[in-house]
Amino acid sequence: MNISSPAFKDGKPIPTKYAHGGVVGGKNISIPLKWSVAPAETKSIALSIIDPHPVARNWVHWLVVNIPRDIISLNENASGITMPEGCKELFNSYGEMGYGGPQPPKGSGAHPYVVTIYALNIDKLDLSSNTSLEAFEKMIEGKVIASGNITGIYEQ
Repeated sequence: MNISSPAFKDGKPIPTKYAHGGVVGGKNISIPLKWSVAPAETKSIALSIIDPHPVARNWVHWLVVNIPRDIISLNENASGITMPEGCKELFNSYGEMGYGGPQPPKGSGAHPYVVTIYALNIDKLDLSSNTSLEAFEKMIEGKVIASGNITGIYEQ
């Protein structure tokens, strides 16, 4: 699957307005995303944004499950406001529900923020709001029909 964002190109910087509120100029508004139509056998879609930098150690910035299969985009600032009906946002590593923007420790260098979309062969993932990344990955194992990702960069 192809995924993109009108806010940044793959491998390029994420604008500061999408950064967490602890960053000067950060407004913590979720990034806009667009993806290709899911394969016909798709029953639902999941989304993750993870920072795999060695300092961040797979910090979860956004986990969303049960996105209806016919949805192909999320608007800017959708988290907690205009998410598709039926989908479920989980807690991020900040301990907040929904999207949590980039906020890498100062001086730790450029961090990659990997945005991944998953087409799943299951209608619904029954996950609690505080499901860990490891549990999420285990739950989608064997259920992914197709996936795609882009990476945004952020540094302070």
